[in-house]
Amino acid sequence: MSFNLNEAALLLIALVIGWLLGLMMSGRGKYRRLWRDEQIAHRQAIKDRDARIEASNARIAELERQSAGPIGAGTATAVAGAVHGRDDLSRISGVSQTQEVALNEAGYHRYSQIAALNAEQEATLEARLGLKPGTITHEDWRKQADDLAHGRKRGLFG
Repeated sequence: MSFNLNEAALLLIALVIGWLLGLMMSGRGKYRRLWRDEQIAHRQAIKDRDARIEASNARIAELERQSAGPIGAGTATAVAGAVHGRDDLSRISGVSQTQEVALNEAGYHRYSQIAALNAEQEATLEARLGLKPGTITHEDWRKQADDLAHGRKRGLFG
């Protein structure tokens, strides 16, 4: 098999390009080391996550053993309210769960407190909750709270 000058030159160029690409891709094990380091870091992160989950599950099991009875779905709010003397302010039409938390942080925990709001307190709450001015009056939170405090308004399920 004989090569003419053009074919030999093309073969030599292809070999040189292949050799250069091989050097560029190998990185003398640099990328392999980086990949192994990343795998080790990933395994460690998974171990840390599993350890946190296990610790959380152990804490949950401990709290369940200490509680008087099983806690079912939907009772956490009721239990917290009963223990801390709070009403479920989200039963007021127009009050979301996040707004209820903000109301609790502002010191409003009972329906009677909402029912006793004055205009200045309403304006302060509207600003704190990010509501448009007059929203509390428009949605009649005070009347709803008064009805709930005296048992005149039933919830969605009873």
